[in-house]
Amino acid sequence: MDLIFASNNPHKQEEAQSILGPSFHVLTPAALGLPGDLPETCDTLRGNSIQKACAVWNCFQQACFADDTGLEIDALGGAPGVHTARYAGEDKDPAANRRRVLAELEGLPFEARTARFRCVVSLIEDGNLTVFEGTCEGHIAMQESEGVQGFGYDSIFVPIGLDVTLAEISIEEKNALSHRGKAMRMLQCHLREHHG
Repeated sequence: MDLIFASNNPHKQEEAQSILGPSFHVLTPAALGLPGDLPETCDTLRGNSIQKACAVWNCFQQACFADDTGLEIDALGGAPGVHTARYAGEDKDPAANRRRVLAELEGLPFEARTARFRCVVSLIEDGNLTVFEGTCEGHIAMQESEGVQGFGYDSIFVPIGLDVTLAEISIEEKNALSHRGKAMRMLQCHLREHHG
């Protein structure tokens, strides 16, 4: 089954394809002639996720899904939250985003750096919307790790139960416990239930 993923981020596409498995073929809007960023003007992750899915559905009228993901840090009042990708500026520089978070938490002990990743996935099929949500609880590391897996904030996020960051574990391990992995597995179960 073909599914359009409302993201042109190759890392996210790879993760989604890996989780959904070979029964589903994940396509990007860019591959179908819609390059560039999709609208994200809502003030919640859920709102942005639905907005992106609707934009793709309106273009192609084909089964599609979108995600919006945020890092919520308790000591920063839930920031960066909906501004996760643009925390250090509109150019969406992941390294600058990580530096800003670490600078804002400087001096705080590890146990006071509680945080979570939240992922909201919106699926539209035949014009019908279904929403799934996954979270991954953890802490912000004292410094950036040398891990080379993952992307975004993975090298500064330590999930509960681990003593290493998401960037230091395999993609398979990450998918098993991550916020996106959880939401995508809910999506996968829903699709299998309805499409065999």
